Formats: sequence, C-alpha cells, structure tokens
Amino acid sequence: MIIFGIDPGVSGAICVLKEKEIIEVYEMPTMIDGKKNKRQVNGAEVTNILLKELNNLQLPEISSSSKLEERVKVVVEHVTAMPGQGVTSMFNFGQSFGVIKGVCAALKLPIYFVRPMKWKKHFNLIKTNKDASRTKAIEIYPSISNKLSRKKDSNKADAILIARYFHYTQL
Repeated sequence: MIIFGIDPGVSGAICVLKEKEIIEVYEMPTMIDGKKNKRQVNGAEVTNILLKELNNLQLPEISSSSKLEERVKVVVEHVTAMPGQGVTSMFNFGQSFGVIKGVCAALKLPIYFVRPMKWKKHFNLIKTNKDASRTKAIEIYPSISNKLSRKKDSNKADAILIARYFHYTQL
C-alpha cells in the first residue's frame, strides 16, 4: 500500500509512505505567477512527483481503477477558511487545494480528506505550536530527522503525520 500524505498550500509538502515507511518527503513545488511574483502550487510538478514515485515503486500493471484504489491512496488535509484570514489569502489557498484535487482526478488516483483536528487529535497535537508536529514526526521516524531539521519543515512533518494517521485509522 502506498499512501501520499499531502499538506496542501504553497508552503505545504508531499510525503510518500509505503507500508509505514517513509520513501520520500517533498516540499510543495511552486511557481511564480503574475506581476506581484506570488507563488502558487505547480500542478505539473505535483504530477511529476506522483508519477515518479509510482514508477519508482514499480507497481505491477494496474488495469482497473479498483485495483489502483487498493494499492494507492492520496490523503489530503481538508482545511477551511479560518477567522482573520484575508479574502485573497483564502482564494489562493483554495486554488492550491483545487490544483491537488485536479491532479489526482487527472491521474485517476483515489483521494481522501482528513480534517486537521482528526489527525492532530490522534497524535495529541491539539493546541500545540506548529513545531510540535515536527517533534512528533522525528519521534516516530528518527532516521529522517535530517529532513526535518529546519523550523519551516513543520509542513513536511504534517504531511508525514497525515499519511501515518490514514495508515493507522483507515487500513
């Protein structure tokens, strides 16, 4: 079973988990858009990452979507608007979320959504700071501590924990 855990958004991340083991963790690929040089999720690069990992894992030929659903799961954090966030900020975040959904639909990958409160409660991360998820991911996977060494790597940790949560609660 391959699980792609995704923390959506321009500062998000993608984790590839196979049988509870981390294969790779990527920062969300972005590109510059418009006159103001705003970053947005690069859907083509997200597609390349997913296809590369599926090819690297050398899955046997999958002839039907039902067999694909048995072997691969894409789990995306399902976030909504938060009080105090601006309209433009929320529009941009929604656009990133839509890019992820569109890529999965185009690749015919089964997509599941998990609310932040669900996976955070599972790991006792409710009402903790952002860095707590990084600490928890390193505690579970000490061998990847070098990939989570910076404060900004908390989004990678979130992607890891999203995938791990799904593995333990849905399989």
